[in-house]
Amino acid sequence: MFKICFHCCSTVPVSLSILSDKTLERLTTLGTMSVVKLEEWRQRIRKELDNAVAFWLKYSHDTTHGGFFTCIGRDGKVYDELKYVWLQGRQVWMYCRLYRTMERFRKPEILEAAKAGGAFLRKFARVSSSSSGQWKCAFCLTRDGKALKIQRTIFSECFYIMAMDELSRVTGDKDMQLEAEQMMEQLIYWVRVDSSGLGRPQLPGDVPTNSMAVPMMLLCLVEQLTEGRGQEVAQKYRELASWCVQQILQHIQRDGTAILESVSLEGAELPGCQGRLQNPGHALEAGWFLLQVSAEQEDEELRRTAINKFVELPYQDGWDKEHGGLFYFLDVDGHCPTQLEWNMKLWWPHCEALIAFLMAYSQTKKPELLERFSEVYEYTLNHGSSMCLAACTCASECWMIFWQTRTECSDVNVVMTGLNLICLFTKSNHNNQFLKDNCTPFQIMWDTFLGRITPV
Repeated sequence: MFKICFHCCSTVPVSLSILSDKTLERLTTLGTMSVVKLEEWRQRIRKELDNAVAFWLKYSHDTTHGGFFTCIGRDGKVYDELKYVWLQGRQVWMYCRLYRTMERFRKPEILEAAKAGGAFLRKFARVSSSSSGQWKCAFCLTRDGKALKIQRTIFSECFYIMAMDELSRVTGDKDMQLEAEQMMEQLIYWVRVDSSGLGRPQLPGDVPTNSMAVPMMLLCLVEQLTEGRGQEVAQKYRELASWCVQQILQHIQRDGTAILESVSLEGAELPGCQGRLQNPGHALEAGWFLLQVSAEQEDEELRRTAINKFVELPYQDGWDKEHGGLFYFLDVDGHCPTQLEWNMKLWWPHCEALIAFLMAYSQTKKPELLERFSEVYEYTLNHGSSMCLAACTCASECWMIFWQTRTECSDVNVVMTGLNLICLFTKSNHNNQFLKDNCTPFQIMWDTFLGRITPV
């Protein structure tokens, strides 16, 4: 069952809060038409953001047990009451960030919702390890807060930290800030010293690797914890930030022609499918994280590397030249990735691309970067409702369906039949392999058990 994160339906407008008055003022070299276009984009994103926030304020709050529902249909009905800690953390963070940085969201109901979500997290999310005495965050909770599942990764803890730090900024609660910093120290220990606290057994065939998601998220947390905190806090995390940057740069492989998702601890390419795997969305996300660092440190070499290798390169490799959109996974040698969902077009890689290209343009004023932004923007906003529709109604154990045929479609109606998802298309382009002669409308079905799309 797909679990909707707070910004699943609003990632484009939320992420592109970068397209603000301040950003537009910086883009002074644009021609008049480009400025007009940027303003059009911003107004569209603003409207989408307002609608998304209104939706989550109306439907997601659990007033009985606290926290937020995250499995919500487009009609606002809750179809699963389980609560996922990383999604709870994201929603607290998002409410706080909107409240703190955007005047029109400085409303009491948003602040109170964030505080209620934070209280739920603090009460239920942390699960003590009896063997090590360390705190681990649960991955999944029941509606009333009972821990249901713990993952052997750091990512629930990452979003717990983000939530606590951002909440401390809007409430002035120093205990929350301290709690975030203490959890951060534990993450650093797990990643750089001893990972046994994560609960993963050390198996003889399991070779340690450098997965880009780990240094990327730690770098994100450094940005979160140090923002506006002064030189003392910045100095505390400076060495970690440098380590994260170097770990991310190790993923530049094949003489600078590819970004690989996992490499060895020494920065060498790994054998097999794992070593050849590319994730364009992750690479683009890492790109704009690096751009933030390069701007803060005024590091021109890092800026060039971020743009050339982590923004332009994954876009070139990952963009579907025939149908548009970014693939989820790729194999650098052109083999079929072992991830069955590799050719789906998810919302989040497109949002990372939008942020990355706009940030890169704002720092360099290179028109080709704005052209890339425009291309991704048009694709994402034209297909966003379909991506969102699939994400919000998917009945399979899959992130989303958008679609194996990579079709361009509109007027999509989705109905449930047993455990299967039926998608009724009233329009489609001629490239759709399921479109039958003289057959409009037509149907396709996501088969939950077979894990594939089949014609009906």
